[in-house]
Amino acid sequence: MASSATVSTAIEPPRIEFDREDSPVVSQPPEPTTIQHILIIIASTTLVFTVCGIAFAFGVYQDVYETLSHDPSSPFYGSSPAMIDLIGTLAISLMTIGAPYTTAWTKRFPPQYVIWSGGLIFSIALLIASFCQRMWQFELTQGLLCGIGTCLAYMPAVTVAPTWFTARRGLAMGIILSGTGIGGVVWAPLLHAIITKTGFRNSLRISAAIAFVLITGAGSVMRWEPMAQRRINAEARHSPGLLGLFKVPLVDYRIARSRKFGAQALSAALQAAAYYTPVFFFASYARTLGYSSATASNFIALSNAANAIGKIVIGHVADRVGRLNALFLTTAFSAIAALGLWLPSSLSSTQSDGRNLFIAFTVLYGIFASAYVSLFPTSLIELFGVQYFASVNGVLYMVRGLATMVGTPVAGALIRSSHNGGGPAPYQSATIFVGVLLASATLAVFWVRLEATVGMLRDGGARWKV
Repeated sequence: MASSATVSTAIEPPRIEFDREDSPVVSQPPEPTTIQHILIIIASTTLVFTVCGIAFAFGVYQDVYETLSHDPSSPFYGSSPAMIDLIGTLAISLMTIGAPYTTAWTKRFPPQYVIWSGGLIFSIALLIASFCQRMWQFELTQGLLCGIGTCLAYMPAVTVAPTWFTARRGLAMGIILSGTGIGGVVWAPLLHAIITKTGFRNSLRISAAIAFVLITGAGSVMRWEPMAQRRINAEARHSPGLLGLFKVPLVDYRIARSRKFGAQALSAALQAAAYYTPVFFFASYARTLGYSSATASNFIALSNAANAIGKIVIGHVADRVGRLNALFLTTAFSAIAALGLWLPSSLSSTQSDGRNLFIAFTVLYGIFASAYVSLFPTSLIELFGVQYFASVNGVLYMVRGLATMVGTPVAGALIRSSHNGGGPAPYQSATIFVGVLLASATLAVFWVRLEATVGMLRDGGARWKV
């Protein structure tokens, strides 16, 4: 049984000892314990479960708001699917657009302080949204402010956690980022049940209260790995005072101009531009196939269940076959799912065939497309090394956020009608758009894999497991 001192996650400063010649020697910090690893996984997963779970369940609100768009007394009257989708898009985009600053603040201040501020903003945003009376007010609160709060809670989780793991980094990040899927499984039916019984406004209030408790509790556990903390302390000495607050971790010029960085940035942008469109429209698309609103919301839960399983299983497999290899395969399968299942579902002549194809798409897309998200940060360490991880991670997450801001609204604009009884035909252009983006992302990931191989050859040899 570990002692209470061992269980503590506090980072102890390195002890200075003296050798026989009385020269100072900085001792290595103690090795992290199993309990510390477990606590980091639980805390990070809880943060992802909360903020990303609610974001990934936005499809429930999308369906409700689209229905209310035909009600002259509602705040959403006359709003198109693209305008409503902009609420969720803002939240998801800002979650990663602010990554460079959040990463810098997570290094400048204790991670728990950054996370607590995110939890406060996130909860207040949902609470204020529950009182909004105009469409633009929802975009500012449930969209913009929620996105800022999500960024401050999410980015520390995916930046701090990888520093604690080496050989099992893929599995660890798979578990942590499965919180997105688990959150969707829990939040989607929960929000639908609350909305059905008490209305969407009370749903926003209740989720704000729950989120505040979970985020602040999980945030109190988050710490940097001891060796990472020492590197961060050394970096902080070069940016003292208030200047450090505004100094973002810029990517080293030699890395930024490399082909592998360009290839990874391209793949990240293309995948992000496509990724969230099906997530936001699962429920409303299911309604076009004749499903009830309750059953339609269950498609979000189904996709997120597959999301959670895929991230854990594929993360575990990636540790054995190579993270870049797994990244390529998952991106390819997600493109196949979109073009081979979702598109035919929208073209199907019978409702039964359309439903079967859509169910298959929901499961396969949830498994493979979501795995990209968990493999993405681990692939950065493989490509650029742990010493450059924080800066590269922040910049490329910002790239993903900007791409989401463009791609998802374009896909929403391609949906020509919000009428649930009109069949799935209005979604055909959006399905093609998503499929082409994912196919292009697959080619970009293959380019990343080739660049990694070229780099290994220059260093004296290549291996298939990358």
